[in-house]
Amino acid sequence: MTDTTEIIERYFAMWNETDAERRRGLIAKTWTEDAHYVDPMLEGDGQSGIDAMVAAVHERFPGYRFRRIGEIDRHHDRLRFAWELAPEGGPVFAGGVDFGVVAGHLKAFTLEEVRRAELSAAARGRRTCARPPSALRSA
Repeated sequence: MTDTTEIIERYFAMWNETDAERRRGLIAKTWTEDAHYVDPMLEGDGQSGIDAMVAAVHERFPGYRFRRIGEIDRHHDRLRFAWELAPEGGPVFAGGVDFGVVAGHLKAFTLEEVRRAELSAAARGRRTCARPPSALRSA
């Protein structure tokens, strides 16, 4: 299993973990301390913000599980993969594509955060890839 696959496997394990202590351990192994996650419905800053966000999803959708579908695309420090959310043994309720930026661990997630990172890099005179991503941690 590659580092990228391990990161994404931990990412999904985090979303599916109902035990708060185990989930916080997965978050610490997967996300940087200053990580940021944002999507159209949720946002979490830092590991504690991400934990609160995941706990809220468990409250709203008890018994539902996230799963990756398809392959993980990676280009330099950028990731992209598709996912689904469904109740155990039930039909798919939601799905989408997530983008990430890897900085040892996940650092940011979603197109908006990737663009922010690219603008910041451009302001410092660094080039970045033009493809959208977010942030993940590799150990």
